[in-house]
Amino acid sequence: MVPEPHPIFTDPGFTQRHAVLARGYGDRPDPADPASVLAMPIVLHIPKSDPPDRSALLEAAAIATVTLCLDPRVGPGPDGELGPWQEAFLAWNDARIRKVSRRARGAQWRAAQEVDGVTVDHAGAQARALVPGPVGALDPRISRLQIGGTDVPPDSPPSPPAGVPVLWIDGTLGMTVGKAAAQVGHASMLLAGALPLESAREWAAAGYPCAVRDATPARWHELLAHVENGSAVAVKDAGFTEVAPGSVTVVALAG
Repeated sequence: MVPEPHPIFTDPGFTQRHAVLARGYGDRPDPADPASVLAMPIVLHIPKSDPPDRSALLEAAAIATVTLCLDPRVGPGPDGELGPWQEAFLAWNDARIRKVSRRARGAQWRAAQEVDGVTVDHAGAQARALVPGPVGALDPRISRLQIGGTDVPPDSPPSPPAGVPVLWIDGTLGMTVGKAAAQVGHASMLLAGALPLESAREWAAAGYPCAVRDATPARWHELLAHVENGSAVAVKDAGFTEVAPGSVTVVALAG
């Protein structure tokens, strides 16, 4: 019996959703009212006891972000219908991309599941990417969550699995896990847009597996060379928090 193909391979809307990422994000100037700035919230589940490994938490954040960016609800869906999140997503994607990570635990984490978004459970870590919107109109279940204090200690993950995209972080920047989560989330959507359509479909069908690793200075030098020759994509930070403007924070290499 021939197995049924994964739905992503027969979803014509995926082509258009991928095209949005492939054309890149916009640079529309920020609105005069700071409360109208658009951002994607990322909620990290960090229990007080037994927190997840840092690398797994960052991988969950990256997977959640790209999953939301290519979800049928950002439209168009499989039948060409407008997605319920499409207007909000496109408005955000056409502006200066911002993501803000917040910490949740216990009842806070459960409440976050009621806000529109996508949750990923990965290697004992959980993260939820939420539909972007104005920072001044953030759902109170999310706005009350703490932005600071989102750090967890470094871990020592094994070498990345063969064939899996790797999101390499500049280890010299010393970013908190909250900042790094936003950066790897950005890297995952940039990578998806840079992939050929069929490669992006295959990545989606597999659940967007990826590895997040810290790069040594020597490895970082090699990665920047990949960016220069077009075989990798890089995230350049605007410098609003933690790092200097224009800093390359993450380099994503396809598997």
